[in-house]
Amino acid sequence: MRYPYHILVLEDHPLQCAHVCDMLEQAGFAQVDTAHSGTDALARIGHSAYDLILLDLNMPDMDGMQFIQELAEHYPDILIAITSACSPRMMDSASHMARNMNLTVIDCYAKPFTALNAQSLGKALDQHSHRPAATAPVLPAESLPAMTSAMLDAALLTHQIEPWFQPKCSLRTGKIVGVEALARWRHPDVGLVSPGVFLPAITEHGKDHALLIHMLGGALQAYRRWATQGWRIPVSVNLPTHLLDDATLPDQLHAHVIACGVPAEDVTFELLESSQTVDPGLFFMGAGRLRLKGFGLAQDDFGIGYSSMHSLTAVPFTELKIDRAFVSGAAVTGTLAAATITAIMLGKELGMKVTAEGVESAEDLEFLRNAGCDYVQGFLIARPAPESELTALLDRELCPSSTTHMH
Repeated sequence: MRYPYHILVLEDHPLQCAHVCDMLEQAGFAQVDTAHSGTDALARIGHSAYDLILLDLNMPDMDGMQFIQELAEHYPDILIAITSACSPRMMDSASHMARNMNLTVIDCYAKPFTALNAQSLGKALDQHSHRPAATAPVLPAESLPAMTSAMLDAALLTHQIEPWFQPKCSLRTGKIVGVEALARWRHPDVGLVSPGVFLPAITEHGKDHALLIHMLGGALQAYRRWATQGWRIPVSVNLPTHLLDDATLPDQLHAHVIACGVPAEDVTFELLESSQTVDPGLFFMGAGRLRLKGFGLAQDDFGIGYSSMHSLTAVPFTELKIDRAFVSGAAVTGTLAAATITAIMLGKELGMKVTAEGVESAEDLEFLRNAGCDYVQGFLIARPAPESELTALLDRELCPSSTTHMH
């Protein structure tokens, strides 16, 4: 088998470099270049298109972690894999760092790099190349004029900001069991705006409540339209935790849902860990009252924000969502695997359904199934999409892009 990928091997030791190249060429990689320093590698990347960089960590001049930082800043679309004589914990740390800098890490391999490693790398690259593409390009902050309060108000009023839906699938059946509504902005002048750009502006200008009500309304309307076609698709909406400072918020949300004729049990509010209430008592009261009104309640982004054992045991959450920082790469990274398994076991012991976010590989999917996780979200399953595209997925009655993985 021959692989069409262009690979750059970054290795300062000549014999090790030659050995890695031999393993890759024997496995069917015909386009393999080498670099003996980080500076040399960056220069080569500037003149050639590479699909993947296979790098060592322990190098003079520019070590592997410094190189990863440079790569993230200047060439974030290139995939990386790590092969090193460093300890597994050290490779795990480098991999975690790279993922947090939004690089895609294919795998980590202990030296000596073997023929089996080369074959595994080829399969991983094949799998990555078949991921579903983004629906539309998302524009960065520099493409936009400065975001004012009036601009955000207008975007909400004219429905430029709209809910896109990402399916949540059952690991047991492979079926869609719900959707999460995620805010997307179709700007009339610059196109689709990254949520990482406009959501901080929403908070800065005090529009979190307005966005919550707007997204809830859009999700409820989608639920009703799907119901007319015979589908009962529960919806989840993100709720910034600091909004629970308003003790009347559960009543407001309940009134909206009842007015739309949607069962409260089919609406889940995901408490975002990016904020917290001024008074912890308001957090416990608000969360408890949401459950009393029949809503589902999810602890979102578990593990990276303000969550604690205390809040998990004191609040009647129905769902625990494990952040992608722990999920992505868990199948091949020991520390991530341990953290993810612990979170799944904790959620189960507390009577919650457990959802893993950020699932991007078949290996991670199988790992989560074996670990007893209930539901999954991520690019391997489906990217967030407008309501019309989600409706097409429902029409097929299967999780897209994962039919072979989920059954």
